[in-house]
Formats: sequence, C-alpha cells, structure tokens
Amino acid sequence: MPRFTARHPLRVLGVGLALALGVAAVPAQAEPDAEPKVRIFAAASLTDALNTAIERFEAGHDVDVVPVYASSSTAARQVARGAPADLYFSANEQWMDWLGEQGIELAERADLLQNRLSLIAADDETASFTPGDGTPLSELLADGERLSVGDPDHVPAGIYTRQALESLGEWEALAPRLARADNVRAALALVERGEAPLGIVYRTDALASDRVHELGLFPLDSHPAIRYPVALIDPPADGAAEAFRAWLGSDEAMDVFARFGFEAAGAER
Repeated sequence: MPRFTARHPLRVLGVGLALALGVAAVPAQAEPDAEPKVRIFAAASLTDALNTAIERFEAGHDVDVVPVYASSSTAARQVARGAPADLYFSANEQWMDWLGEQGIELAERADLLQNRLSLIAADDETASFTPGDGTPLSELLADGERLSVGDPDHVPAGIYTRQALESLGEWEALAPRLARADNVRAALALVERGEAPLGIVYRTDALASDRVHELGLFPLDSHPAIRYPVALIDPPADGAAEAFRAWLGSDEAMDVFARFGFEAAGAER
C-alpha cells in the first residue's frame, strides 16, 4: 500500500474530521470582491468642487473614487514616476502635454473647465482694485510686505501670474517680493493667515474662502486662457475609471463645478 505523507497536516485533519462527522468538506469561501476603486490625481484648486462631484458620483455608482490633490506639476511628476493613478485632472494644458511626453498613455483627453485669475486680500478695508487699470499693484504693498503666489517656476497659478504681471509690465518690480507657495491653496492660506497682505489665486479659490475677499480680476488678455484638461491614465480594463471620466463631462458634473465658480471650457465670457 502506498505511503501517504501529509504536507498540510491541519488541512488533512480537518477533512478527516469532516468525514468522521458525516459531512462534506467544503472549501473556504472567498470574500466578495471589494467595490472598484478609481484614483484621480488632481490640481489643488479643484479640491472643494471635485470632492463634491465625487460624492455625487459615488451616490449613484458602486465605486470608490480616491482623489489625490497637489499642484498640477507635482501630481504630473508623481504619475510619471509610477503613482497608481487612473485619471489626471490638471490646471493647465502644459503639464498634461508634459505627462504625455513621458510616455504615459492619455485617453479621452479633453478640456473640461476654465477659470480666472484673482487678486485677493484678507483686510476687508482694502479697496477694490482692477489689475491693469494703470495703477501699479506694488503700490498696495508696504515696505517689507510680500505678494503670495503659487511658485511661478512650476505651479500653474504661478505661471499664469507671471504671464499676467509681465503683460502688465509689473513683473520686474514684484518678482523680488513674491511669497512662493507649493500650490495655489498654499498661496491662499498665506493670505488667510495674514502672513501676506495680498495674493494672486484662481477666482474659485477666492470664492471658496470666507477669510479673504476679491479685489479684482486680471484682464483675460493678460495671460493664456486657464483651462483644466482631464484624461485617463493607461486606461484599466474594469471600466470604472472610464465611467467616472465620462461622468465628469456630464451636465450633472458641470452643475457641481459651476456652483464653485468654474465655467465650462470654451464658454463665452
């Protein structure tokens, strides 16, 4: 009679006990699959609007959408280095272009939203001010005071800011007086905390805060249009990311973004 050697004695014991009790041995049941998870890397300026949009989407879909917020440049670099992203939602087209140049497959790319550049202050006594009306913005800053902005070297809001100030002939005077932040929400926070008397952020950021007020908007022709493209990253096969990407372009999603001050890309102004 062949000799039987049990490599898994506890498993064999369990089967033998089941047979002794007159019941069939049943394999352990696998746990049910978790709901699909979609990861979206997005510009910091989208935080409030996209969080609300995600809640709306999840209410009608069995999907867990996980947002990761940073400056568009930081998010793009993370994706390029292999971060597990299903979608990328940028605050400018250049960083989306850059991501494609790194060999990342982009699918269903489209410009969804547009924004404005806003001058803000924390002091309610500061009068309204229209950039480009002939009065230098630097006259609003006392000696030693700084202007809070996203870092113009890589943050989209800062890049637009530099382009606007150059267009208005104010860049050279203000460049040494900038408080450079890692993203536009950090620039907003410096003004909210009183660490800088003035800041330049997106209009949606100004509207999202009850601790700053908007002094005025920069002229549309002082910088390129501020557009927000979105795309799928190396599209997965389960379809959850594709469904969320399609929903982001729906009227329902656009209604959410409009509540936070965004406009549909291409809308007349």
